[in-house]
Amino acid sequence: MDDITGTNTAPTGTAPEAKAPYRVLARKYRPRDFTDLIGQEPMVRTLTNAFSTGRIAQAWMLTGVRGVGKTTTARILARALNYQTAEIDQPTIDLTVPGEHCQAIMEGRHVDVIEMDAASHTGIDDIREIIEQIRYRPVSARYKVYIIDEVHMLSNQAFNGLLKTLEEPPAHVKFIFATTEIRKVPITVLSRCQRFDLRRIDSALLVAHFKNVSDQEGISIDDESLAMIARAAEGSVRDGLSLLDQAIAHGGGAVDAEAVRSMLGLADRSRIVSLFGSLMTGDVAAALANYRDQYDSGASPSVILTDLADFTHLVTRLKFVPQAGEDPSLTETERLNGADYAKTLSTVILSRVWQMLLKGITETETSSRPAAAAEMALIRIGHAASLPSPEDAVKAFQNSGGTSSGGASTSGGGSSGGGGATARAVGERRMPQGGGGGQPAMRLAHSAEPTVAAPAVAEPVEEIAVTSLEDMVALAEKFRDIAMKVQIRTGVRLVRIEPGRLEISLTPEASPSLPGELIKKLADWTGAKWIVTLSREEGAPTLSERETAKREALVSDARQDPDVAAILAKFPGSRITDVRIAVTEEEILADTVLTPSEDGDILPDETDPDDDSD
Repeated sequence: MDDITGTNTAPTGTAPEAKAPYRVLARKYRPRDFTDLIGQEPMVRTLTNAFSTGRIAQAWMLTGVRGVGKTTTARILARALNYQTAEIDQPTIDLTVPGEHCQAIMEGRHVDVIEMDAASHTGIDDIREIIEQIRYRPVSARYKVYIIDEVHMLSNQAFNGLLKTLEEPPAHVKFIFATTEIRKVPITVLSRCQRFDLRRIDSALLVAHFKNVSDQEGISIDDESLAMIARAAEGSVRDGLSLLDQAIAHGGGAVDAEAVRSMLGLADRSRIVSLFGSLMTGDVAAALANYRDQYDSGASPSVILTDLADFTHLVTRLKFVPQAGEDPSLTETERLNGADYAKTLSTVILSRVWQMLLKGITETETSSRPAAAAEMALIRIGHAASLPSPEDAVKAFQNSGGTSSGGASTSGGGSSGGGGATARAVGERRMPQGGGGGQPAMRLAHSAEPTVAAPAVAEPVEEIAVTSLEDMVALAEKFRDIAMKVQIRTGVRLVRIEPGRLEISLTPEASPSLPGELIKKLADWTGAKWIVTLSREEGAPTLSERETAKREALVSDARQDPDVAAILAKFPGSRITDVRIAVTEEEILADTVLTPSEDGDILPDETDPDDDSD
């Protein structure tokens, strides 16, 4: 039939045979066997050993981010289970020669390989239908294979209905599950499956794969374009191939870096490196000019800050993992300048820039004026680059001859011992060439900048013994910390206390952060280091509970007094609101202060002994 339709027998004027529809690269280059899977060697090795020894699981759970090949792997696995040729009639990993069922399985149309999307079949009725069908043997294949995608979308009832069948399935049934949210799958289901975590694909593998696809398609593409597409794919082969498809269409068959950058809305990586250098030298004017140039070229403000954060992360990583510069997705500018900055900038500075960029990205994305918000973030970073780190400030203050009282100044000419000259000398660290000139990376003192204030040094605290909760309450009163006093009285149950160590339990109403607050407060109050731990023991009643119990006991005793009982009976509706212990005459005499009179007699003094007024 094909030969007949392929011959040139059509009458004159008949339209030529329709051209086959275009297949996107993600489908055209979909893996067909385990050798085509890239970056999943651990899973392939495990399956190879299992199939070779005949230890084939009854169910598999494939998990990973989008586009790493979960559904494709499930189909390849179903193909391996049902592999059959004239020479081979058993499950095998070697699928180089197409088998009898292979084509239909890979195209998703085999009658014995049932694919179900759990996102649209979430109920118990869908699972009940599967349970009814598994009793019947496969029509033509060796196994009846159920592939359930996004299995985490199933309802609790559906999962419960699947459990018994999943634990003891018929010998002719296999289950393959795929999910992007493994934590949403009940542990009862996970425990009945062999789990494979499909990893994100490394950038180097993505670049090589996209290069191979481009060569097969006859497309000219440079290394920088491949690196940008691999970076944007974020470990997903499918996403990367879709971007490559888009780049080919965008460039009209030839792909260059400028076209890819425009398509993805990315900033120029070399400009990002230059922007980073300007910020690190405190050259805010140059940084803003660089940013405005990129913005006018079409780069999004949030993308510029995000790329700047990525480069900051790269520089920080290169300080500890120099081999990270070998990543093929990096440009030559990023690789060389990143290594230079890693040698020059401290981790403290890079961490500070990272935090400020994260805050700036959030502000830019939520602002009604993103361009201005990004500029303000860059200004803050550029200004902070000229400020000393806390460690440098303390060192400079100490080197300037300052005292612990904080009276010395670090400005030039104002401190004994040449403090100003010393402070200026501390900042003479230079940035690498090509990073914005030879400006100082960190300036401790400058004529236009305010002087660095000396850090306040607390007076040494005399160590105070604490042996009970009452002692802690007394300290809270002494230091006028009413909030902590209330928390100790109402929320702390004492288990045991030793010098420097406190073990407590908390009432349900107490703040969970109370142990941490106690550690700091006790250290400040007593001048000693304390360890506060939570105990599983109930502990003694709180001070407030003890006082309440004591008050209730007094009221109960008072109610038993005959006189009080008579009064309560005489006045219906009356109640006891408070109980006070009466002071005896002996106690009054003991507290009385006796003073001699003019004639020598000893008389009680009616004045307050503490009153020193005339």
